[in-house]
Amino acid sequence: MQMSDTRQIAAKPAEVYAALLNPEVLKACVPGATEVTGSPEDGFEASVTQKVGPVKATFKGQVTLSDMIENQSLTITGEGKGGAAGFAKGGAEVRMEAVDGGTALSYDVEAKVGGKLAQLGSRIIDGFAKKMADQFFTNLQETLEGPAEPDAAEGEEGEQKKGWLGRLTGKT
Repeated sequence: MQMSDTRQIAAKPAEVYAALLNPEVLKACVPGATEVTGSPEDGFEASVTQKVGPVKATFKGQVTLSDMIENQSLTITGEGKGGAAGFAKGGAEVRMEAVDGGTALSYDVEAKVGGKLAQLGSRIIDGFAKKMADQFFTNLQETLEGPAEPDAAEGEEGEQKKGWLGRLTGKT
């Protein structure tokens, strides 16, 4: 299964890049993530619980970052095992380009599954993989920009959201 997309994020490429390297941001953005530990240099370990069709499983796996060009691009590769449910592995090539008002983030994702998951059929798997990728990048965008609704983005709550990201990335 392969897919590509581009998103406009109202944050500088350096902020987007830093967020993608931060385990706390990754935990907040990966749908179903219960734990993400590690570092960009050594890789991350993650636990993710998901339901795909009738199969619910907790996947434990490794995520590595490679081909890292600061504030421009990186490759995310992951592999997880879900016991009897099977396995999932895949990767994403992520590119960032400065544009007026922020960053154009483009990604190409490839995913593969095996075991019980593979028996569900490609339409279910492809739909699930697309939904997971879309949700991850939507969560990343909301983490960087604050809430999507214009009314909620203003005032105290929006400031706290930005402050949270600032503390994670070391910026005030």
